[in-house]
Amino acid sequence: MADKIWYFVMVPMVYVAVIWSVIWITVRLVTVFKAPDFPRTLRLFPEGYVSGGSRPGGLGMALWDTFTMPSIREHQPVFWFFLMVFHAAFAVLILAHLDILPQVNIMSKDSEHMIGNGAVGILVTISLLYFMFRRFASPVREVSVPADYFLLFLMLCIAVSGDVISWGNSWSEAGFVMTKKDFGLYLDNLIRFTFADPRQYLSGSHYAVIGAHVLLANLFLILLPFSKIMHVFFAVPMNRMRRG
Repeated sequence: MADKIWYFVMVPMVYVAVIWSVIWITVRLVTVFKAPDFPRTLRLFPEGYVSGGSRPGGLGMALWDTFTMPSIREHQPVFWFFLMVFHAAFAVLILAHLDILPQVNIMSKDSEHMIGNGAVGILVTISLLYFMFRRFASPVREVSVPADYFLLFLMLCIAVSGDVISWGNSWSEAGFVMTKKDFGLYLDNLIRFTFADPRQYLSGSHYAVIGAHVLLANLFLILLPFSKIMHVFFAVPMNRMRRG
């Protein structure tokens, strides 16, 4: 019975979560971009004024503001530091998960480690812990809602379970319980829609941990279109509008 549940979580549910997320993200984006414009307001600042200096506007500066977040750096430097660490580490994690695929070889094909050897996941976990504790302090606590705590807790659980897979997987006397090649076979079968049972190539005591990691990731994808993380799709347009 347990194997059937894990099979559903690690194969059919992955497809359902991805399709659900793509559909609802598209719906949300279309709804926002087709909404009528807000009425014009009086200009609050002189023409050409931008926060943090007098640099010109344009798409290039909008991208610069999006990825460097100068306003946050100016007013909340500690928060800015952890934001930068989180986003940089998360970007590397995306590459690390792609590198698991047999068709992608950023690291050596014979390497048993993912990119960063587990250190990148630790940086993500530490950053999420900071974001969580920050929510319990004023003035952030007053503007937080239960969904904010739940989403951060879910992301923290994903990160911790990933850390367990990355670190605990190599803490056996015989070395790695599951190798990068084993994980690659799982992802390769997913993208090829073979619907093969992951138990064929993922064995050992860490199977349940991997199943829990995938389950949490599925829940994150299902909640993503309705969360505040949707801001990533609007960051560049908003900064472009602000730049004028």
